[in-house]
Amino acid sequence: MSYSAFSPDWLNQFSSDPYAILGVSVAADERRILTRYRSVAKRLHPDAQFSAPSSHQEFVGQVLSKLVNPAYQRLKQEKGRSEILATLRFKVRRLTREQELKPQTDAGQRLLSIVEAEVDVIYEDQLGQLCQSQYDSPEAFELYTGQIAELNLIYLRRKMGTVVMREKRTGLMATSMATTPTSTVSEPSSTNPHVSISYADRHFKRAQEYLRTKNITAALQELKDAIKLDPKNSNYHCLIGQVYLLANLPGMAKVHLKQALRLEPTHGIALKYAQQLNLDLSSLTIDTNAAPQARPPIPAENRKNSLFGGIFSRR
Repeated sequence: MSYSAFSPDWLNQFSSDPYAILGVSVAADERRILTRYRSVAKRLHPDAQFSAPSSHQEFVGQVLSKLVNPAYQRLKQEKGRSEILATLRFKVRRLTREQELKPQTDAGQRLLSIVEAEVDVIYEDQLGQLCQSQYDSPEAFELYTGQIAELNLIYLRRKMGTVVMREKRTGLMATSMATTPTSTVSEPSSTNPHVSISYADRHFKRAQEYLRTKNITAALQELKDAIKLDPKNSNYHCLIGQVYLLANLPGMAKVHLKQALRLEPTHGIALKYAQQLNLDLSSLTIDTNAAPQARPPIPAENRKNSLFGGIFSRR
Protein backbone atom coordinates (compact mmCIF):
# COMPACT_ATOMS: atom_id res chain seq x y z
CA MET A 1 0.00 0.00 0.00
CA SER A 2 1.25 3.44 -0.92
CA TYR A 3 0.43 5.21 2.33
CA SER A 4 0.78 4.61 6.04
CA ALA A 5 -2.31 2.45 6.47
CA PHE A 6 -2.40 0.53 9.76
CA SER A 7 0.18 2.73 11.43
CA PRO A 8 -0.81 3.62 15.02
CA ASP A 9 -1.92 7.11 13.96
CA TRP A 10 -3.99 5.71 11.09
CA LEU A 11 -5.69 3.17 13.32
CA ASN A 12 -6.40 5.70 16.07
CA GLN A 13 -8.53 7.86 13.79
CA PHE A 14 -11.15 5.10 13.68
CA SER A 15 -10.92 3.75 17.23
CA SER A 16 -13.49 6.08 18.80
CA ASP A 17 -16.41 4.78 16.72
CA PRO A 18 -16.64 0.98 16.27
CA TYR A 19 -20.13 1.48 14.84
CA ALA A 20 -18.59 3.34 11.92
CA ILE A 21 -15.95 0.63 11.39
CA LEU A 22 -18.65 -2.02 11.06
CA GLY A 23 -21.03 0.26 9.18
CA VAL A 24 -23.91 -0.35 11.57
CA SER A 25 -26.46 1.92 13.25
CA VAL A 26 -25.75 3.31 16.71
CA ALA A 27 -29.22 2.02 17.65
CA ALA A 28 -28.43 -1.56 16.61
CA ASP A 29 -28.87 -4.45 19.02
CA GLU A 30 -26.50 -7.41 19.39
CA ARG A 31 -28.34 -9.46 16.76
CA ARG A 32 -28.09 -6.79 14.09
CA ILE A 33 -24.47 -6.12 15.00
CA LEU A 34 -23.69 -9.83 14.72
CA THR A 35 -25.43 -10.04 11.34
CA ARG A 36 -23.42 -7.10 10.00
CA TYR A 37 -20.17 -8.47 11.44
CA ARG A 38 -20.71 -11.85 9.81
CA SER A 39 -21.45 -10.20 6.49
CA VAL A 40 -18.29 -8.07 6.65
CA ALA A 41 -16.10 -10.94 7.91
CA LYS A 42 -17.35 -13.19 5.11
CA ARG A 43 -16.60 -10.52 2.53
CA LEU A 44 -13.09 -9.91 3.88
CA HIS A 45 -12.22 -13.58 4.44
CA PRO A 46 -9.18 -14.81 2.44
CA ASP A 47 -11.34 -17.40 0.66
CA ALA A 48 -13.46 -14.61 -0.79
CA GLN A 49 -10.38 -12.63 -1.85
CA PHE A 50 -8.28 -15.33 -3.52
CA SER A 51 -8.54 -13.71 -6.96
CA ALA A 52 -7.92 -10.14 -5.75
CA PRO A 53 -4.55 -8.41 -6.18
CA SER A 54 -2.08 -9.16 -3.41
CA SER A 55 -2.18 -5.57 -2.20
CA HIS A 56 -5.94 -5.77 -1.71
CA GLN A 57 -5.64 -9.13 0.03
CA GLU A 58 -3.18 -7.54 2.42
CA PHE A 59 -5.55 -4.65 3.06
CA VAL A 60 -8.63 -6.78 3.81
CA GLY A 61 -6.62 -9.09 6.05
CA GLN A 62 -5.29 -6.18 8.06
CA VAL A 63 -8.59 -4.33 8.29
CA LEU A 64 -10.35 -7.50 9.43
CA SER A 65 -7.85 -8.32 12.16
CA LYS A 66 -6.96 -4.82 13.34
CA LEU A 67 -10.25 -2.97 13.00
CA VAL A 68 -13.32 -5.10 12.25
CA ASN A 69 -12.70 -7.88 14.79
CA PRO A 70 -11.81 -5.46 17.64
CA ALA A 71 -14.85 -3.31 16.78
CA TYR A 72 -17.15 -6.31 17.04
CA GLN A 73 -15.59 -7.38 20.34
CA ARG A 74 -16.41 -3.94 21.76
CA LEU A 75 -19.96 -3.86 20.42
CA LYS A 76 -21.17 -7.40 21.10
CA GLN A 77 -21.84 -6.73 24.81
CA GLU A 78 -24.39 -4.27 26.17
CA LYS A 79 -21.80 -2.72 28.51
CA GLY A 80 -19.45 -2.03 25.62
CA ARG A 81 -22.18 -0.44 23.53
CA SER A 82 -23.24 1.77 26.42
CA GLU A 83 -19.69 2.95 27.03
CA ILE A 84 -19.13 3.73 23.36
CA LEU A 85 -22.40 5.64 23.06
CA ALA A 86 -21.53 7.63 26.18
CA THR A 87 -18.20 8.55 24.62
CA LEU A 88 -19.82 9.56 21.34
CA ARG A 89 -22.46 11.64 23.11
CA PHE A 90 -19.76 13.42 25.10
CA LYS A 91 -17.98 14.19 21.83
CA VAL A 92 -21.22 15.53 20.35
CA ARG A 93 -21.80 17.81 23.35
CA ARG A 94 -18.23 19.10 23.20
CA LEU A 95 -18.33 19.78 19.46
CA THR A 96 -21.75 21.41 19.77
CA ARG A 97 -20.59 23.61 22.63
CA GLU A 98 -17.53 24.66 20.63
CA GLN A 99 -19.68 25.11 17.50
CA GLU A 100 -17.50 22.65 15.58
CA LEU A 101 -20.14 20.05 14.73
CA LYS A 102 -20.46 21.19 11.13
CA PRO A 103 -21.13 18.36 8.66
CA GLN A 104 -18.75 18.20 5.73
CA THR A 105 -20.79 15.73 3.69
CA ASP A 106 -24.11 16.03 1.87
CA ALA A 107 -25.48 13.15 3.96
CA GLY A 108 -24.56 14.88 7.21
CA GLN A 109 -25.94 18.24 6.09
CA ARG A 110 -29.20 16.63 5.04
CA LEU A 111 -29.57 14.76 8.33
CA LEU A 112 -28.95 17.95 10.29
CA SER A 113 -31.58 19.95 8.41
CA ILE A 114 -34.55 17.59 7.92
CA VAL A 115 -37.66 17.57 10.08
CA GLU A 116 -37.59 15.47 13.24
CA ALA A 117 -40.05 12.85 12.01
CA GLU A 118 -37.69 11.85 9.17
CA VAL A 119 -34.45 11.64 11.14
CA ASP A 120 -34.48 7.89 11.80
CA VAL A 121 -35.46 7.00 8.24
CA ILE A 122 -32.91 9.25 6.54
CA TYR A 123 -30.17 8.13 8.93
CA GLU A 124 -30.76 4.45 8.17
CA ASP A 125 -31.08 5.16 4.45
CA GLN A 126 -27.84 7.14 4.20
CA LEU A 127 -26.03 4.64 6.40
CA GLY A 128 -27.14 1.77 4.16
CA GLN A 129 -25.81 3.55 1.08
CA LEU A 130 -22.44 4.38 2.61
CA CYS A 131 -21.70 0.93 4.00
CA GLN A 132 -22.27 -0.82 0.66
CA SER A 133 -18.89 0.29 -0.75
CA GLN A 134 -17.06 0.70 2.55
CA TYR A 135 -14.59 -2.15 2.05
CA ASP A 136 -14.00 -1.85 -1.70
CA SER A 137 -10.50 -0.43 -1.28
CA PRO A 138 -8.29 1.27 1.33
CA GLU A 139 -9.32 4.65 -0.06
CA ALA A 140 -13.01 3.72 0.07
CA PHE A 141 -12.64 2.49 3.64
CA GLU A 142 -11.12 5.78 4.78
CA LEU A 143 -13.70 7.85 2.92
CA TYR A 144 -16.88 6.00 3.82
CA THR A 145 -15.93 5.12 7.39
CA GLY A 146 -15.23 8.79 8.02
CA GLN A 147 -18.56 9.76 6.51
CA ILE A 148 -20.40 7.15 8.59
CA ALA A 149 -18.68 8.43 11.74
CA GLU A 150 -19.84 11.96 10.93
CA LEU A 151 -23.36 10.69 10.22
CA ASN A 152 -23.42 8.95 13.61
CA LEU A 153 -22.49 12.17 15.39
CA ILE A 154 -25.13 14.17 13.53
CA TYR A 155 -27.75 11.54 14.32
CA LEU A 156 -26.88 11.63 18.03
CA ARG A 157 -26.95 15.44 17.88
CA ARG A 158 -30.48 15.34 16.45
CA LYS A 159 -31.46 12.92 19.22
CA MET A 160 -29.88 15.02 21.95
CA GLY A 161 -32.35 15.43 24.79
CA THR A 162 -34.41 12.44 23.65
CA VAL A 163 -33.96 8.74 24.16
CA VAL A 164 -32.28 6.80 21.34
CA MET A 165 -34.49 3.73 21.16
CA ARG A 166 -31.95 0.94 21.28
CA GLU A 167 -33.04 -2.37 19.82
CA LYS A 168 -33.45 -5.27 22.27
CA ARG A 169 -33.45 -8.93 21.31
CA THR A 170 -35.24 -9.99 24.48
CA GLY A 171 -38.00 -7.40 24.28
CA LEU A 172 -39.33 -5.53 27.30
CA MET A 173 -37.78 -5.97 30.69
CA ALA A 174 -40.25 -7.26 33.27
CA THR A 175 -41.50 -4.59 35.66
CA SER A 176 -40.46 -6.64 38.67
CA MET A 177 -36.88 -6.65 37.41
CA ALA A 178 -36.63 -2.91 36.76
CA THR A 179 -34.93 -2.01 39.99
CA THR A 180 -32.73 0.83 38.79
CA PRO A 181 -33.22 3.53 36.18
CA THR A 182 -30.93 3.54 33.12
CA SER A 183 -30.15 5.95 30.33
CA THR A 184 -32.57 4.24 27.94
CA VAL A 185 -35.50 3.07 30.09
CA SER A 186 -37.17 4.90 32.95
CA GLU A 187 -37.95 2.91 36.05
CA PRO A 188 -41.63 1.98 36.23
CA SER A 189 -43.36 4.10 38.83
CA SER A 190 -46.83 5.35 39.56
CA THR A 191 -45.43 8.89 39.53
CA ASN A 192 -43.99 8.58 36.03
CA PRO A 193 -46.86 8.69 33.52
CA HIS A 194 -44.54 8.51 30.48
CA VAL A 195 -43.00 5.10 31.22
CA SER A 196 -45.56 3.08 29.26
CA ILE A 197 -45.14 5.40 26.29
CA SER A 198 -41.38 4.80 26.33
CA TYR A 199 -41.97 1.07 26.34
CA ALA A 200 -44.57 1.44 23.59
CA ASP A 201 -42.04 3.29 21.46
CA ARG A 202 -39.72 0.32 21.77
CA HIS A 203 -42.40 -1.90 20.22
CA PHE A 204 -43.00 0.73 17.54
CA LYS A 205 -39.31 0.87 16.64
CA ARG A 206 -39.07 -2.90 16.46
CA ALA A 207 -42.15 -3.00 14.23
CA GLN A 208 -40.41 -0.65 11.81
CA GLU A 209 -37.36 -2.91 11.77
CA TYR A 210 -39.53 -5.94 11.03
CA LEU A 211 -41.19 -4.06 8.19
CA ARG A 212 -37.81 -3.38 6.63
CA THR A 213 -37.32 -7.14 6.41
CA LYS A 214 -40.94 -7.74 5.27
CA ASN A 215 -41.80 -9.65 8.47
CA ILE A 216 -45.46 -8.62 8.58
CA THR A 217 -46.53 -11.03 11.34
CA ALA A 218 -43.86 -9.85 13.76
CA ALA A 219 -44.55 -6.19 12.92
CA LEU A 220 -48.25 -6.66 13.66
CA GLN A 221 -47.52 -8.20 17.05
CA GLU A 222 -45.15 -5.38 18.01
CA LEU A 223 -47.73 -2.75 17.02
CA LYS A 224 -50.47 -4.55 18.95
CA ASP A 225 -48.24 -4.46 22.02
CA ALA A 226 -47.51 -0.77 21.45
CA ILE A 227 -51.24 0.02 21.27
CA LYS A 228 -51.93 -1.92 24.45
CA LEU A 229 -49.44 0.31 26.25
CA ASP A 230 -50.45 3.56 24.55
CA PRO A 231 -53.91 3.22 22.95
CA LYS A 232 -54.19 6.95 22.17
CA ASN A 233 -51.16 7.21 19.91
CA SER A 234 -52.33 8.07 16.40
CA ASN A 235 -49.05 6.98 14.82
CA TYR A 236 -49.38 3.43 16.14
CA HIS A 237 -52.93 3.11 14.80
CA CYS A 238 -51.94 4.59 11.44
CA LEU A 239 -49.00 2.23 10.97
CA ILE A 240 -50.87 -0.90 12.06
CA GLY A 241 -53.64 0.07 9.63
CA GLN A 242 -51.11 0.09 6.81
CA VAL A 243 -49.65 -3.23 7.95
CA TYR A 244 -53.14 -4.78 7.97
CA LEU A 245 -53.44 -3.67 4.35
CA LEU A 246 -50.24 -5.53 3.56
CA ALA A 247 -51.75 -8.57 5.28
CA ASN A 248 -54.87 -8.27 3.07
CA LEU A 249 -57.10 -7.41 6.03
CA PRO A 250 -58.74 -4.16 4.85
CA GLY A 251 -61.47 -4.32 7.50
CA MET A 252 -58.96 -4.15 10.34
CA ALA A 253 -56.99 -1.52 8.43
CA LYS A 254 -60.05 0.74 8.25
CA VAL A 255 -60.71 0.35 11.97
CA HIS A 256 -57.24 1.56 12.91
CA LEU A 257 -57.00 4.29 10.30
CA LYS A 258 -60.29 5.71 11.58
CA GLN A 259 -58.98 5.53 15.12
CA ALA A 260 -55.83 7.38 14.06
CA LEU A 261 -58.02 10.15 12.67
CA ARG A 262 -60.21 10.24 15.77
CA LEU A 263 -57.06 10.87 17.77
CA GLU A 264 -55.52 13.28 15.25
CA PRO A 265 -57.88 14.53 12.53
CA THR A 266 -55.04 16.20 10.59
CA HIS A 267 -52.80 13.13 10.47
CA GLY A 268 -51.55 13.40 6.88
CA ILE A 269 -50.67 9.75 6.26
CA ALA A 270 -53.92 8.46 7.78
CA LEU A 271 -55.91 10.95 5.69
CA LYS A 272 -54.13 9.80 2.54
CA TYR A 273 -55.02 6.15 3.15
CA ALA A 274 -58.56 7.05 4.22
CA GLN A 275 -59.06 8.76 0.88
CA GLN A 276 -57.64 5.81 -1.04
CA LEU A 277 -59.93 3.44 0.86
CA ASN A 278 -62.96 5.75 0.44
CA LEU A 279 -63.56 5.85 4.19
CA ASP A 280 -66.61 7.78 5.37
CA LEU A 281 -65.23 10.22 7.94
CA SER A 282 -68.35 12.39 8.22
CA SER A 283 -69.58 10.68 11.38
CA LEU A 284 -66.16 10.33 12.99
CA THR A 285 -66.11 11.31 16.66
CA ILE A 286 -62.96 13.25 17.44
CA ASP A 287 -61.11 12.38 20.65
CA THR A 288 -60.51 15.83 22.11
CA ASN A 289 -58.32 14.41 24.91
CA ALA A 290 -55.67 12.99 22.58
CA ALA A 291 -52.38 14.87 22.25
CA PRO A 292 -50.85 15.40 18.77
CA GLN A 293 -48.14 12.89 17.87
CA ALA A 294 -45.06 13.16 15.67
CA ARG A 295 -45.34 11.50 12.28
CA PRO A 296 -43.98 7.95 12.11
CA PRO A 297 -40.76 7.45 10.17
CA ILE A 298 -41.18 5.73 6.79
CA PRO A 299 -39.01 2.67 6.10
CA ALA A 300 -36.41 3.78 3.55
CA GLU A 301 -37.05 1.12 0.95
CA ASN A 302 -40.79 1.86 0.92
CA ARG A 303 -40.76 5.66 0.54
CA LYS A 304 -41.11 5.84 -3.24
CA ASN A 305 -44.87 6.19 -3.54
CA SER A 306 -46.34 5.62 -0.09
CA LEU A 307 -45.40 3.90 3.13
CA PHE A 308 -45.68 0.55 1.37
CA GLY A 309 -45.06 1.69 -2.20
CA GLY A 310 -47.37 0.20 -4.76
CA ILE A 311 -49.76 -1.51 -2.35
CA PHE A 312 -52.85 -0.05 -3.98
CA SER A 313 -51.65 -0.70 -7.50
CA ARG A 314 -52.51 -4.39 -6.95
CA ARG A 315 -56.13 -3.66 -6.10
